[in-house]
Amino acid sequence: KRLIPLLDRVLIKRAEAVTRTAGGIVIPEKAQSKVLHGEVIAVGPGARKDNGDYIPVQVKVGDKVLLPEYGGTKVNLENDEKEYHLFRESDILAKIE
Repeated sequence: KRLIPLLDRVLIKRAEAVTRTAGGIVIPEKAQSKVLHGEVIAVGPGARKDNGDYIPVQVKVGDKVLLPEYGGTKVNLENDEKEYHLFRESDILAKIE
């Protein structure tokens, strides 16, 4: 199945947390830093103006983005073990280039 965000929502796959050091030492879950970036997987058409026109979303599929520590709606797709999050475009802090 395919998930298509509505309006100004953006589907993001958070980057994987670092769970081991370069030397192979396992980092305990509580000591791991929060993952604050991810990749855009899908975008909605944009927010709607009063006259019905859309304001296009400023990120596109494949963009790397900086995310807030909290927020977004966790989404699990059928037959896919990856974890995704839906954010409003205004919740995304920055694009990473």
